[in-house]
Amino acid sequence: MEIDFDGVDEAVIKREKAKARKLRKSSWWRKKISSGICYYCGKEVGPKALTMDHVVPLVRGGLSAKSNLVPACKECNTDKKDALPFDWEADR
Repeated sequence: MEIDFDGVDEAVIKREKAKARKLRKSSWWRKKISSGICYYCGKEVGPKALTMDHVVPLVRGGLSAKSNLVPACKECNTDKKDALPFDWEADR
């Protein structure tokens, strides 16, 4: 069993990533990205340019639940990495 830096089991992360991939194909996600607006910066980038971000990252114990998934532009998602939104926004 491999544990990441926050003590989350790698098997749990793998399972949650599989859930996220399944949700990404759902009508719920298509509706969520239809506005084309990034959850974090508010820029309109278009639905195809949005990525799925875990508000509470998997490595921090977050889950691939609808309440924890938001559309984010690639720039914000890459910049946020594994930070919590509060910590990330404070560093911006």
